[in-house]
Amino acid sequence: MPKRKVAALEKVDADLVSLQYKIRRDPKSYAQEFYDQWLAYDAQRQIFISSPSSASSEDNKKFHDLVDLVAHVADLYPDVTAPYFDHLKELLTQHHAVLNSDLREKVVGSLSLLRRKDVIDSTSLLTTLFPILISTPSKSLRSLLYTKIISDLRESNSKATNHKLNRTIQTVLHNLVTSDRTSTKGMWACRITRELWRRQIWTDARPCDVMKEACLSDNEKVVVGGVRFFLGGDKEREEMEDDSSDEEIDIKKVKHQGTINKKTKKRQRATEKAMEKIKKQERKKHAPHPLNFSALHLLHDPQGFAEQLFQKHLQNTKCKFSLDNKLLVLQLVTRLVGLHKLTIISLYPWFTKYLTPKQPSVTSFLASLAQATHNHVPPDAIEPLVIKIANEFVSEASAAEVASAGINSIREVALRQPLCMSETLLQDLVMYQKSKDKGTVMAAKGLQSLYREVYPELLQKKFRGKEATMGLKSGEVKRLKFGEEQVESGIEGIELLEKYKEEQRLKKLAEKGEDADGDVKMGDDDDEDGFNSDEWEVASNDSDSSTGWINVEHSDDEDQGPAAKKQRRDSSAAPDLISDEAMAAAAEANRISKLAMTTILTPADLAKLAELRREAQLDKMTGNVSKRRQELIAKHIEDGVTADDIELPAQIGKKNTKEERVAMAKDGKPGREEHKSTQAIRKSKKEAEGKSSTNKEKARKKNFLMTVGKARAKHKRSLVDTKKRLTAHIARSKSGGRRRNGM
Repeated sequence: MPKRKVAALEKVDADLVSLQYKIRRDPKSYAQEFYDQWLAYDAQRQIFISSPSSASSEDNKKFHDLVDLVAHVADLYPDVTAPYFDHLKELLTQHHAVLNSDLREKVVGSLSLLRRKDVIDSTSLLTTLFPILISTPSKSLRSLLYTKIISDLRESNSKATNHKLNRTIQTVLHNLVTSDRTSTKGMWACRITRELWRRQIWTDARPCDVMKEACLSDNEKVVVGGVRFFLGGDKEREEMEDDSSDEEIDIKKVKHQGTINKKTKKRQRATEKAMEKIKKQERKKHAPHPLNFSALHLLHDPQGFAEQLFQKHLQNTKCKFSLDNKLLVLQLVTRLVGLHKLTIISLYPWFTKYLTPKQPSVTSFLASLAQATHNHVPPDAIEPLVIKIANEFVSEASAAEVASAGINSIREVALRQPLCMSETLLQDLVMYQKSKDKGTVMAAKGLQSLYREVYPELLQKKFRGKEATMGLKSGEVKRLKFGEEQVESGIEGIELLEKYKEEQRLKKLAEKGEDADGDVKMGDDDDEDGFNSDEWEVASNDSDSSTGWINVEHSDDEDQGPAAKKQRRDSSAAPDLISDEAMAAAAEANRISKLAMTTILTPADLAKLAELRREAQLDKMTGNVSKRRQELIAKHIEDGVTADDIELPAQIGKKNTKEERVAMAKDGKPGREEHKSTQAIRKSKKEAEGKSSTNKEKARKKNFLMTVGKARAKHKRSLVDTKKRLTAHIARSKSGGRRRNGM
């Protein structure tokens, strides 16, 4: 086929990429050529402005190439291309709906390219793209604009936080949500804020204010977007941080590949890129950890926000949200109430009509009720709900799953406010541990264990247990009072560190041959007269070593008989004994707190203190309030109570269906199509890790005719020649092979 002749004008058009390359290398020499192309671009632009919808495909292609050329070299001719940004902005803003899709994407890409070349700033780019994002009907254009906006905000905050740009965009998003609360445009504000929060670009309180306004919107989709941000935004951020930390590069593998593979520029660039990534990860490891607070903690006025949310979307009868979306709003309200210990009295009577077994998603309502309970809620507000749950869910006629869910939900409520239970109701619920269903038994025993720890007076004596009974008799377990807080009086676990330091001191003294007071024991190396002046301590002010007068036993006392037995004190001496014990306890408390007041704890001491605390967690039943209860409350404050927590006892002892047993058996095993031999599995594993085959494996696959000559030559070798080759092979092996990899 003969070669087609190309006209001069077509050559110029086809050679725009070459012209761009030449201009980048020598801008001054090709200034006139660029100016000619600029005039052609301007003429083509005016044609498009006059009738953008009637342009032919050839015109679109020419204009597409000219826009691309000018965008790549605009930074080299700033005087000529000064109006270029305004041209693209006008074209995209006024005619984005009728422009060709390829041309439209090229215009958006050219604007982003101008931003990367610092021809325009981020504010100009974002204020151009954002109005089009919320107004265009094209799904592909919306996706492109959203990607460009997120990418530009990431680049602007990569080296340092750009507070000015962030405040500008956050104000735009805030105004977008509040300007029209019935419109769906606020969804884009939710999407952008949530993505930047997930990437830890925005971590302050202003994004939370934007999402707070989204939750108070009148549009259901916008409300759901804002609520999901507060319920799951922090978990997404933690998952993304964990994923980024898992991507580690093996530096030995990178160096090894650089030594064995053929050295090309492409492999060299890949190696440099990998090394740069490793250095970045190392810097990130040693950098101080940022204080990323939860979005729920950064809210301003959580009491007012929770009240508005409840009154507008839950208490309002005109609100027509679906049940699933109402449950999301309810979860947010109850999380706020439980986390910040808010008081919304009207919230608890609202639950009454939903606490029935026939209610769809009733376990979610029960979990939300548990979330909304804390020790500052009046027991009178919760007690009717507890009685309602007991009457509706817990009875002999109820199904086993219903009874276990009801008792477990009552336990979750009582965990946060033990005063919500009456003595009669508690005895009735505890008796369900004699039920035939294992889940109901476990739920009833869990309720009994809880009240053994927090309020054993409500239980009958036979259900209190040994430790609770002893605590009541000794006075260690005090009667609960509404609003009373358990406050730590000092550093938690400081007595453990005190005891550890005392043991270490005694151990060192024992190794040196000294007693507990620091006095050296008498030995054979003393003076002849038995006197050693170093043993005497003159004018010592040490409070620990001064123990008062020492009773010295005489030989006369030793000759006397055994000491007389102590007489048992009568009941009249009991108050003196109690007062002596109280004084001893006070002295012990003063002694323990002396370490924190007289000693500066070093980082090593703090690390040891943390270790001793972990060891002491094995014994969680010491103290006035169980540590296990505090840990459960702390866990649910941050993570919240879910429907799975309420349904958990019902799953105990439940038999799996055949489908579940088959799925469990198949879990972790390869499918039928994946059955391979051991060698095939090793080979696929090597290929997945990017490793090559060994030389022996390659030799086996070699063509026979390629190996015949070498095999014949081996048979013709003399003994001297064979010895030389074996000696050379051993020497090469010691030095790392032919490529000297071991050197």
